Amino acid sequence: MTTGFSPAPAGASASAGRRLEPEDWSSIGVALLRDPRQVVTDLHSRHLPSVGMVVVGVLDPDQHTVASASFSPRQGANDGWEHRNALLWHLRRIVPHDLRRRIPVRSGVLLVCREGEGGWTEADGAWMWGLRDACVLHGLRCGAYVTLTAQGWHVLGDGRSGRNPHAGSWAPRAADGAALRPVTGAMGAARRTAAR
Repeated sequence: MTTGFSPAPAGASASAGRRLEPEDWSSIGVALLRDPRQVVTDLHSRHLPSVGMVVVGVLDPDQHTVASASFSPRQGANDGWEHRNALLWHLRRIVPHDLRRRIPVRSGVLLVCREGEGGWTEADGAWMWGLRDACVLHGLRCGAYVTLTAQGWHVLGDGRSGRNPHAGSWAPRAADGAALRPVTGAMGAARRTAAR
């Protein structure tokens, strides 16, 4: 009897399996947003993302943002595993894990600001894989995946969309001197927990 992994077929890329197709995304039971416009507007106003930025947020059971972080992924990184690691690193920084809970009560959501149309791309599939895996490893429900383009925002998997905010709407707000709202939520609790 042999154990271990079978080698990948010749020419097969390991990263090809680390992305989700739209059908796979719909079948995993993603937590739908009751008011996607409110969530997108809230995350956008907190971080004012520009093209190439990613915003990860954690929502409470009432779908209010309890913590969020924004970052620019490494150039050329388009593998779900790398995205998962980046998301997990940011989640660990902003909110304690919920791994001790039997059933997750908070949800992780992802807002990806990019060029192009709002529909699914292979890059989105890699981010979806990363979000799903990072949420599982942090004790969260996997929440919505939202693209933010010049045309507006689009929730992949349920088809809801809107024109504002959009990928360029950060520029006028930044020029007006709009201040970023502070991240609220579990940062103080995380520091207190870490200090114990």
